[in-house]
Order: sequence, then C-alpha cells, then structure tokens
Amino acid sequence: MKKILFFLFLLASMRSGAQAADALATLKNESGSMRVLIHIDAQGQPYYRVFYREKMVLDTSYLGIVTSKTDFSRDLAFLEVSDPMPVRDQYTMHHGKQKEITYQALQYVVRLETSAHQALEVYFNLSENGLAFCYQLSQKPGEPVEILRENSTFGFGDAVKAWMQPMSKSKSGWKETNPSYEEHYSMGIPVSQASPIGEGYVYPALFQAGETWVLLSETNVHRNYCGSRLLFDPVSQRLRVAFPQEQEIFPGGALLPNGRLPFSSPWRILAIGTLGAVVESTLGTDLAAPALTMDTDFIHGGLASWSWVLLKDDFTNYETSRRFIDYAAEMHWPFCLIDADWDWKIGYERMQELVDYAASKQVGILLWYNSSGDWNSTTYTPKSKLVDPTARRAEFARLQKMGVAGCKIDFFGGDGQSMIAYYHDILKDAGDHRLLLNFHGATLPRGWHRSYPNLMTVEAIKGEEFITFEQANADLQPSHCAVIPFTRNVFDPMDFTPMVLDSIPNIQRRTSPAFELALPILFASGVQHIAEIPEGMQKMPAAVVNLLKEIPTQWDETRFVAGYPGKDVLLARRKESTWYLVGINGEASEKSFDLDLSFIDTTNGVLFYDENKSISERRILKSEINSISVGPYGGFVMKF
Repeated sequence: MKKILFFLFLLASMRSGAQAADALATLKNESGSMRVLIHIDAQGQPYYRVFYREKMVLDTSYLGIVTSKTDFSRDLAFLEVSDPMPVRDQYTMHHGKQKEITYQALQYVVRLETSAHQALEVYFNLSENGLAFCYQLSQKPGEPVEILRENSTFGFGDAVKAWMQPMSKSKSGWKETNPSYEEHYSMGIPVSQASPIGEGYVYPALFQAGETWVLLSETNVHRNYCGSRLLFDPVSQRLRVAFPQEQEIFPGGALLPNGRLPFSSPWRILAIGTLGAVVESTLGTDLAAPALTMDTDFIHGGLASWSWVLLKDDFTNYETSRRFIDYAAEMHWPFCLIDADWDWKIGYERMQELVDYAASKQVGILLWYNSSGDWNSTTYTPKSKLVDPTARRAEFARLQKMGVAGCKIDFFGGDGQSMIAYYHDILKDAGDHRLLLNFHGATLPRGWHRSYPNLMTVEAIKGEEFITFEQANADLQPSHCAVIPFTRNVFDPMDFTPMVLDSIPNIQRRTSPAFELALPILFASGVQHIAEIPEGMQKMPAAVVNLLKEIPTQWDETRFVAGYPGKDVLLARRKESTWYLVGINGEASEKSFDLDLSFIDTTNGVLFYDENKSISERRILKSEINSISVGPYGGFVMKF
C-alpha cells in the first residue's frame, strides 16, 4: 500500500513538474504556497493554471478581452512577464469585519500582443491566500475603447462543489424590479449545473476543491465598467465572466464598458485556502480603489430601529416614527429609518420636526428614496428625485440642511455601465453633502464601501423582508443564514435587516430566539437595521436588551471558528478587548461543537442560549467552555 501511495505521489509530482516546465511563466506568492502557470495554446489563446500547496485548484482557465476594434483573446503572442514587484497597502475601514488592514502581495505583469503589435497587459497579484488579476489597455492614450466581452474563464474540475446564487432575469419580479441579487443559493452543486433562471450566477461564488476552498468575486468596478456575473459555458465546459442583460441600463445609457485609453478592467479576485482563510479574507477591499478624499467625521455606524419590516406600509406615519425614535434612544441605537412614502404621509415640514426631535435624543434619521426613473413600475415615493444630477444635489442639500443622517435608496436597474455610473454619482454627491447611504434592491457593492466611506451597507440578499412575505422563505431561513457568512457577506457589508426575537405576523418562524440574537453579530453591516419592534423587545430578558444596546458594527478582528456552508457557522468578532462568539445551526438536528478559545484573553464571560423556546443567560469561565451543543435551528451568543 505504501508503495502504491508513493507511486501516486511521484506521478502527481511528475505531472506538476511537467506542467511547470511547459509554462511560459511561473508566478508565485511570497511563501511559495501558490503558483500560477501561464500558457498559450495552439490558437494563441492565453490561459493560466493555479496550484495551491502543490494541488491544482484551477485547470486551464482562459484570459483575454475583446474590444470593438481588436480581439485580445486569441492569436496572441507572449512577450514577457515582469519580475515580481512587492505590493503593500495599509488602510482603515469605517465598518466591517476588520478595522486596520494590511495587504501584501507580489505583483506580476504578463505582456501579450496581437499580430498587429497591439499590447494587452494582465496584472496578477498573489498574496498568501489570494489571487487577483485584471486587464490593462494603454497603447494609444486618449483613444476611445469599448469592451464587448471578456474571455476570463475558471476551469474548476467536475468533482468541485459550488455554492452560488442565481442571477435573476432583468425586469422580472415585483414591478419589474429585478435584478436585485435576491435569490436563494444553490448549495453544493456541480459547477456545470445550469442556473434555474437561465442567467448565470452572481458574485461571490464559493467552491470546494478537495480540502481547498475558493471564493470568487470582483472588486473595483469603476464607473466606466459594468458589473459582471458567472455563466457556465457548455462548449468550453468552464465558468466564464459574462456581461449584463441588455435591459440593465440607465435610460439612454450604455450597457458595455467604455472609456478612453489607458483603460483597466475590475479585479477578478479569488480567496484561496482553508475555509477559515476564505471567511477571514479582506481581498474584496484590499484591491478596491482607496477612499475618496472627504471629511469623514460624520461617518459612524450602529444599529437602527425600523418600523416597516414587521408593520409594513400603514405604519409609515408621524406617530409611529416618533415611537421608533424613542425606541432607538432607549436601546442606545444611533439611527431610526423611516421608509417609503414618508414625503406625503408625513411631509417635509413634519419630517423636520421628527429630525429635530430625534437629534434631541441623539438619534439620526435615515430616509427612504426610490432611485428609479422608468426602469421599473414602482410607485413608492419619493421617486426619481435622484435621477437628474442637478435635482439630486439639490435634494441632498435640502436633506443636509434638515439634519438628516442618511438615505436608503431602493429599486436600481441592474449592472450595465450606465447604471454602475449612477451608483458612483450618487455616492459622490451624498458624500459631498455628508449623507450616509444604504442601497436596496441593488447590486453587490464590490468593495465600494472602502472607496466611498459613506456607503454603510447594501441589501443584495434575500433578507428578512422576504421572510415576512412568505412561509416558504421562512422555512429556508436557517440554511440560508448559514450560507451567507461564507459567500455574500465575506467581502461586502450586507443589509439583511436581521433579528425577530418574538414573532412575525402570519408567519411561523423556524429559527430559535438565540439563532436570531446571533444574527446582528454574525452579519456585517455598517448600519444594522433591526427588525424587532418595541413590543417584541419588551418581552425579552433585561440581559438580552442590554446586550443589544452594545453591539458594534465596526470590528477590530474576525475569526472563523467552525462551520460548513448552509449547515452551520461559528464566528468570533472582537471590538477592542471584548470578544463576541456566535453560532447558528442551519439544520434540523442538534449538534455539538468542540471549541478552542485560546485566542480570547478575557477569562469571564456570559452565554446566551435557547431554553424552553426563550433565551436564557448564565455566567461562564472561558476555561470551562470546551464544547457547546446547539439545538435544531438554534444558536448562541457568548460575550467575553
């Protein structure tokens, strides 16, 4: 048996060595744990292969782009690869999984050219647990360019499992508001499995290749590019980068990437390694554009009260809003969100009264806006006040003068270049007027919260409101919540609007109270809108209420403890010297988890757990906690 294993190891080593010998270039990260081999096939198509700890993670994966004038995906010649250049970046985030971040990588530039001597540069960054690449065109500065398609593919093998969220069909759904990144995940599926909707899958997408995990996404989607998605190509048998559907545009605007040379694509990013390394990755902000120069003293996160999610439209009124301002103040939460139709149900004049009243209680008011022009048929207001740049800046100036803290902007129209530019314009104008932003019915933010520090959160998930709409969504909530920390919420803030501790009208909640209590800590969001209403909170033990008065949204450190996508997750987050350890069980059977809490310095803590369909708490010593049992669809919170 030992001889057979040695032979297989030798054979694998010989194959790996042969592939490296055939490569035009070999790129390595600093430790040598990751290698990228660069090749060109007989048709002049460049491709790469990725090895992590000597095991192939990606087989033949093609590179290239096609412009309206030139095909940079075939008939290319390899010119050279640069020597590795160290890249180091240190930056501070205003909210999210980690405050102070250092990014280190080795950067290589692979230079290719067409037979007409037109150059394409492919930048590769290799960090300890990250691979990223982007394209650069720069031959004739100032010349216009339009990108028709990318030839970026990802050669995952047949045995690889995937966790991916289907892309919705444009202008489908309620009032034609899709796509909004609001579908349930397909879990543990073959990479080749077609999307049930037929439009591919959104980022981030998670893959398991043996013992190695890969989280694939994109970042630094600038105003001249479009958002992309993944589509399985049955011809090449690979996932490829695909551009938006033709309807995903701002009225009269462009769908495809366009601009003037020099021109760069967004970064295609792959966090690679153990499941823990993937969950803890900051690659999505590491390669995002640095923060805009702006005053940031108005930027702070925190929890928010919100009446609409459980009470719906009829309770967007002056009296309820004042009650929810009081609720936020009592909970020491810095925000209260007032939702759709406030402009005519309350009006600007009485809204000024609410803003002033909230300020007297140190609560900031967040106001809802409908982004849409004619790309859907929604009627909620204020509508279309943000479409025209002059009108948008005038509205933001009015809100700033009123003392409004920020805006929740809903119902965007997709990922076309002109719609992406609309996001950037809103973010810039809001920052100029010291307004915090939350995008709903929106695309994945793709690192924008680093570039625009006033972007606090984005929905782009099938969140709590969907659970309140249909029992089917409530039935899927446990597994849905257990996949999100491995996918959607790894790189970008997510406005799930979590936590119903008591009850949801006309819905049977499947999750336990302690499961729900864990969610505002488990999910990262610059503003965490809490679904529970005052009447439900009043039923909770004093210890639970006190816990919820202190939950941060800006974390200093995040650690993966245990879990498996869609089944369960245990995550630890630190704020200064305080650690929170939370866990949820996404399945219908009780589970026990071994715990190694050696990373926690504090010895004394408190445990919140499920008991008799309610939350109990008890004092604990870290030295006594070696394992924990979690009931079906249950959860827990520890605070040290």
